[in-house]
Amino acid sequence: MNFDNNNTGNIPQLKSTTVLAVLHNGKVVIGADGQATLGTTVAKNNVKKLLKLDNKVLVGFAGSTSDAFTLLDRFEEKLKNYGGNIKRSAIELVKEWRTDRVLRRLEAMLIVANKETLLVISGSGDVLEPEFNVAAIGSGSMYAQSAAMALIKHAPHLSAMEIAKESLTIAADICIYTNHNLIFESLDEEHE
Repeated sequence: MNFDNNNTGNIPQLKSTTVLAVLHNGKVVIGADGQATLGTTVAKNNVKKLLKLDNKVLVGFAGSTSDAFTLLDRFEEKLKNYGGNIKRSAIELVKEWRTDRVLRRLEAMLIVANKETLLVISGSGDVLEPEFNVAAIGSGSMYAQSAAMALIKHAPHLSAMEIAKESLTIAADICIYTNHNLIFESLDEEHE
């Protein structure tokens, strides 16, 4: 992700994370690595990029931390306003994000999930519900998503937590912007 809004090329690229959510066999898990980098330097190894809201909704973010927390606050407000309906809350957040002068400058993406639904929310006006019950954002997202989709297809006996752990480990093995300091949140499984 290039957050150089001035197109000057003088601002280092911020690449900071891999977040993956898996909805499998009625269980939902979200996981993330802990790395945040600025340009080619690791800025921090243990960033927490996941939240659990009211033990009913999991949220993960990629991009600017302060921007993400602004969006998380707005999303949580929408959840309260719309009775916990994550699809409606996501759509209303994106409407506000696209039309508000201050919000539309925010550089972040969110994954939100409950036991029935996974959504990717972006500032470009997208609310995407992934076709294969796997959602990923951030620098290593395509590695983690590919691994999760393969595991679901070829090892369906694995739990959602096992799939998330293995997929993020694979992403961390490949992506230089993803580390092995993994954390997980779940609505219905114990995690280590």
